[in-house]
Amino acid sequence: MRIPHLIIKKKLNKELSTEEIKWIVENYTAGKIHDYQMSALLMAVYFNGLSDRETVDLTLAMRDSGEILDLSSIDGIKVDKHSSGGVGDKVSIVLVGIIGALDIPFAKMSGRGLGHTGGTIDKLESIPGFRTNLSIDEFIDNVKSINVAISCQTSNLAPADKKLYALRDVTGTVDNVSLIASSIMSKKLASGCDGIVLDVTTGSGAFMNDIEDAIELSKKMVNIGKILNKETIAVVTNMDEPLGNAVGNALEVAEAIQALKGYGPADLMEVVITIASYMLIVAKKTDDLDKAKDLIQSVIDNGSAYNKFIEFVERQGGDSSYVKNYDSLINASIIREVKAEKSGYIHRVNALNIGNASLILGGGREELDDIIDSSVGIYLNKKVSDSVKTGQILAYIYGNDEKKVNDAYKEVVTAYDIQDEVIDKPKMIIDIIK
Repeated sequence: MRIPHLIIKKKLNKELSTEEIKWIVENYTAGKIHDYQMSALLMAVYFNGLSDRETVDLTLAMRDSGEILDLSSIDGIKVDKHSSGGVGDKVSIVLVGIIGALDIPFAKMSGRGLGHTGGTIDKLESIPGFRTNLSIDEFIDNVKSINVAISCQTSNLAPADKKLYALRDVTGTVDNVSLIASSIMSKKLASGCDGIVLDVTTGSGAFMNDIEDAIELSKKMVNIGKILNKETIAVVTNMDEPLGNAVGNALEVAEAIQALKGYGPADLMEVVITIASYMLIVAKKTDDLDKAKDLIQSVIDNGSAYNKFIEFVERQGGDSSYVKNYDSLINASIIREVKAEKSGYIHRVNALNIGNASLILGGGREELDDIIDSSVGIYLNKKVSDSVKTGQILAYIYGNDEKKVNDAYKEVVTAYDIQDEVIDKPKMIIDIIK
């Protein structure tokens, strides 16, 4: 095989064979295909797309480019959850306590945030002492012992995807549904779980801004799971405004702890309980959605979800006193109020603006090696459909640098749209793809 011939084949919108796709991935990962050649192929794929068969073949080739975790020594049906990212998305942190308390093995390899979307690993690392670089043996042992573990993705987990994504990022070929689906699913399949629940976010703060694109991506990923005999369910959720009230690493951990204690924001809890319910169904804990919701509510109400989270933090080296007294996590030196300049009803809180404000403050990273300031962020005092009077507080900005706080202030003010008309609260669950 020769890469120029395969580039031309895809340029002419012809299907690549299973063997050709495997050869491309293997040789690109090994450095035998140049970046400029792969860039040309990716652009051909971007414009012509991939068939369902090609998408599955690419997923498998990337999955098989590195190690595949063997979780067979863990009893029960192992479930994993993936989010396509968003602003204020602390769902995985809340799920740790709930799923673990329900005796379901939850083995999650997670990533760091980039740009305006926060990463679960960064958020958990705001708890002093918390370790996210677990060895494979530690990862598996933690799931065996307490049902839950979250760790950074190993460098040898789907390395072809890591290399391809970096190239897509600099060649304008990221936003292709087949490429996104194969990227996500290759990592999830390499993580070794039996079933997957996908949280596909859509809106201004999400990677997929358009609802129809998010639904198409969900269908692609669920189809990959079905073909490969992995039960996969996608929940399409609203990320047009930030999820919950807190945005920023320590602020979000504090809010997740509040959720586990039974008083999380309504929008966050709706998403958490929906995703957790489908995780219970995938794990064969129940086949009834209402029963699943009752089980979830019971472990929140009786405190076992909160206690499981404490156990999880301690198991991974974190200081649980910061969980028991979560206000101690929040220690920014500057807290600035953002006040309403008119009365009315909140029609929009643009998630992208709020995410950018957190990024400006130092709560996110533009490059993978940027240092995160876990203490900074934004707390939204008013959200969509809330009434507000002139001078009332819309949000609080937490920062450690006056200039950055001033710059973030402009983004937060811009995020809010106040109108005279009453508006309903946004629908959080847009679709379920099975």
